[in-house]
Amino acid sequence: MVAGLLGLAGCASEQGAAGAERSDVAAGTPTAASPSAPTSHSAPATPPAGSPRPSPVPVTGPDQLLVTMEVTGGFAGVQKEVVLRGDGTVHTTDKGERAVRRTSAAQFTELRTLLGDPALDDVSDFTKNMQAADLFQYTLRFGGRTVRTDLSAEEPALDRLVQALNAWLPK
Repeated sequence: MVAGLLGLAGCASEQGAAGAERSDVAAGTPTAASPSAPTSHSAPATPPAGSPRPSPVPVTGPDQLLVTMEVTGGFAGVQKEVVLRGDGTVHTTDKGERAVRRTSAAQFTELRTLLGDPALDDVSDFTKNMQAADLFQYTLRFGGRTVRTDLSAEEPALDRLVQALNAWLPK
């Protein structure tokens, strides 16, 4: 499953999940990142039928940190970060280069809905395949929790969230 997710993460189009392009707001240093959010071609943004319907997490202000995801590891020693803020901006860091992009209203709602999925409450705070040495490690902070995973456990709600956030990272 992890290999499939990693392979699918590279499958991208030039528009965001809701079909709207994102635009650069500011950048700390120049980056080669595309100004539009790629879309993956796998897990749906909503849970399967019969699951409780998620609702977007509330926003209390523009400076609110809705979610932070750090990605580390792999053969190349990757270290990336993506942060979604209450003003709809996505801040990324990769190899010391920083960028800030703005989500469309639909993209912002989709990301907040993924964060509001009740299935995330059942996700373990720590899952790691101790037999695998080179998997990416994901540390997510949201809703007062910290979740550490290498995506080796099947957690559809977490997988959807990681996949959506990964789409905002520079390739």
